[in-house]
Amino acid sequence: MKIQIINGANLNLLGIREKNIYGNETFEEYLEKLRKIFFNIEIFYFQSNIEGELINKLHEVGFSYNGIVLNAGAYTHTSVALADAIASITTSVVEVHISNVMKREKFRQISYISAYCKGVITGFGLDSYRLAIESFRIS
Repeated sequence: MKIQIINGANLNLLGIREKNIYGNETFEEYLEKLRKIFFNIEIFYFQSNIEGELINKLHEVGFSYNGIVLNAGAYTHTSVALADAIASITTSVVEVHISNVMKREKFRQISYISAYCKGVITGFGLDSYRLAIESFRIS
């Protein structure tokens, strides 16, 4: 099984930015834990602050991988292009958010990509990624 994790804008700053919301751990540190938990799954990781690079990665893996875990960051709330990319591929995508976006600003409560995703996991910290990977194992 091959799973691609894709993180969008500003998620390269995990462990540094707004620790009260996003925690103290970098994604690279958490990724090591995920790979130990899911030792029998190939987990690939990609992060970009550039919307087009996220779309290119979805196109690259979206017809051959078993699942995609996508935290598009702020692009969740703005990008019709990402929504179109998800709708265009055959690999299922699970949208994740570290914080509970429904308890935050109104603009964060709107997702342009949710309708094209297998599901949405929000508010469980970095553990949202583990839950998303679990969803591919049970489906």
